[in-house]
Amino acid sequence: MCNENIIRRFAGFFIIASVALGYFVHPGWFVFTAFVGANLFQSSYTAFCPLERILGRVGFPGCSSR
Repeated sequence: MCNENIIRRFAGFFIIASVALGYFVHPGWFVFTAFVGANLFQSSYTAFCPLERILGRVGFPGCSSR
């Protein structure tokens, strides 16, 4: 379980980075933006977030594995 702010920071960073990469490098990066958005949408309904589990397993500060 992670603090909600940690997940929001990672999601925000991924979205900003993928939009920048899509604009400056290759439009294919916009698919990653859509994936992050879809994951945020589904996690709001299911309360399951893969990033949260990954961060907990690697021992990220502020996260614990369930």
